[in-house]
Amino acid sequence: MAKFELKLPKMGESVAEATVTNWLKNVGDKIEQDEAVLEIATDKVDSEVPSEVSGTLVEILFQKDDVVQVGQTIAIIETEGGVVVAEAPKAETVSTPVAEVAKTVEVAKETAAPADFSGSDKFFSPLVKNIAAAEGVSLAELESIQGSGKDGRVNKEDLLNYIKNRGSKPATAVAEAPKSVSAPVQASTQAVPVSVNGADEVVEMDRMRKLISKYMVESVQTSAHVQSFIEVDVTNIVKWRDKVKNAFEKREGEKLTFTPIFMEAVAKALRDFPGMNISVEGEYIVKKKNINLGMAAALPNGNLIVPVIKNADQLNLVGMAKAVNDLGNRAKAGKLKPDDTQGGTYTVTNVGTFGSVFGTPIINQPQVGILALGAIRKVPAVIETPEGDFIGIRQKMFLSHSYDHRVVDGALGGSFVKRVADYLEAWDINRDI
Repeated sequence: MAKFELKLPKMGESVAEATVTNWLKNVGDKIEQDEAVLEIATDKVDSEVPSEVSGTLVEILFQKDDVVQVGQTIAIIETEGGVVVAEAPKAETVSTPVAEVAKTVEVAKETAAPADFSGSDKFFSPLVKNIAAAEGVSLAELESIQGSGKDGRVNKEDLLNYIKNRGSKPATAVAEAPKSVSAPVQASTQAVPVSVNGADEVVEMDRMRKLISKYMVESVQTSAHVQSFIEVDVTNIVKWRDKVKNAFEKREGEKLTFTPIFMEAVAKALRDFPGMNISVEGEYIVKKKNINLGMAAALPNGNLIVPVIKNADQLNLVGMAKAVNDLGNRAKAGKLKPDDTQGGTYTVTNVGTFGSVFGTPIINQPQVGILALGAIRKVPAVIETPEGDFIGIRQKMFLSHSYDHRVVDGALGGSFVKRVADYLEAWDINRDI
């Protein structure tokens, strides 16, 4: 028999960790190669981790809701003879802090009785408890550490940083900790709402909704939101799409919706106004080289996510339609990858899908703008001709542009959305595709 270390795989650029959301296998279960062992979640996408080998699950190293770093071993699978397995990293390849902690833990086991952390109402992973015991961190100290993990949990890095800085703090700080710990912990505990009449249903937010809630509040607190609105005549676009959509679907095997047409216009406008294709980091402005358009899409549970069309300004309309359809379909099926939601420089959301005439969307941080597309409606309009003005029926819609007034003034924000409208109104009804 040989043992294989199942590690958290690399899930895309800039994705460094994931949270264990559910174990699909238990210790002792048989596992086939490529069979899913557990479910994980990044801050955007949920996915499964498959096994690279066939065998028996003999050890689980992380529990549900634990945060795991990319490359960490999450489970041990025992394989039958003849299977090539991953070797455990040699001692010299282990990073210094981890090696030191491991050595300290072993020494602590030999010289001291294990500390008892069972009296705490807070969750601490086995690794955190072992490090705390080895370093002589008391329960009161452990509970006082501000955690950066999920739901404020203390992870390994939080504890190591605390231990590193503990020596530089006044000696009274530790001694006084027990006096001030209990009250904040109790105050931060959110009471579960209770139905007064017994008829109301109280449902906890799912993980994605909690994240969305957090991001939206943080965005409003970060950016100075202002909006510009403009009405656009898209009659020529509606007529052109009606004329070519059947032939397009037959030729390309893809439906031609309005979304790629609008995304093409937005990409062109961003190229004209690079001041909208930026992000803010503290007191610095980052000018983005690539134009990566985020598009709000629905997940299977009804929540929204923002997959990204990379280098959108380099796509023709056919390529844009294929990208829009691919990301939208995979979002609905819950098959987006972490990389699909990374690197956006500007976002578009189609509120018209739900019948809204216009909306005031919240900026997707750290971007500085987001455009909402309203519903297309038939309305009476004044039509100017050389022979005079007359009233006619036109297809119109509103564009709602929310932008960050810290770095985007009204002239830039208004000019940008006007340029998008100009591209749409100048649509060639005889355009080839």
